[in-house]
Amino acid sequence: MLDEGDVAGLRAYLKQHPKLARQHVTFEGGNYFRNPTLIEFIAENPVRHNALPANILEVAKVILDAGVEQVALNETLGLVSTGSVPRECQVQIPLIDLLCDRGADPNSALQIAVVLGELEAARALIDCGARINLPIAAGLGRTADFARLLPSSTGEDRHLALTVAADLGQFEIVQLLLEAGVDPNRYNPVGGHSHTTPLHQAAGRGYEKIVRLLVEHGARLDTKDLLWNGTPADWARRGGRKVLEAYLHAHEAVKE
Repeated sequence: MLDEGDVAGLRAYLKQHPKLARQHVTFEGGNYFRNPTLIEFIAENPVRHNALPANILEVAKVILDAGVEQVALNETLGLVSTGSVPRECQVQIPLIDLLCDRGADPNSALQIAVVLGELEAARALIDCGARINLPIAAGLGRTADFARLLPSSTGEDRHLALTVAADLGQFEIVQLLLEAGVDPNRYNPVGGHSHTTPLHQAAGRGYEKIVRLLVEHGARLDTKDLLWNGTPADWARRGGRKVLEAYLHAHEAVKE
């Protein structure tokens, strides 16, 4: 009924079986979608059908009216905020607004939305009251907020800030972090492409100015990512960034 957008049928069924809205199910697949409740399926994340019914907001309201747990609300908000299908179906922002209006905590989804590059979703979460910290300001390129937060930030926040800024092409933020002494050679933190370094991400994305800046500040060229055993030059090649690949190889030769 959810997948078909059968609002009347779903409402009647939940009225007959009120516990269903809070019941956890076992979802096959071995990924992050474990033991979900009904509301979490409105996000289509992970992708099952690559589509959502046109009336998914009304479907969501029926489930919310039946009563859902706070944990499920927050989990659903995170799935919606990072899901490509809600975005492509142009319901990501309306669903974010609905879930937050019904009590989901916008802070619970903000950081992962920024880390995964869902910046419109991140802005919607901020509009719903989510707090801006250093990594959030870095990913969104909010330079004034970043400059205000940098002096009192922790090393952990600076580490993640460099990760997201390099991955999302925020040159000025990367520059400020490097000038503040953040090490460009650490692997990114858990939850932020932790198998790579900032140079891997920037090279793969094709951010030439950031790649050059990182190299100028001592980023290692021979560090290999932890999944595919590739150097930053390898990541540039896989991304079709031939100019960057040549630049990185040239600097590898100089350092030898």
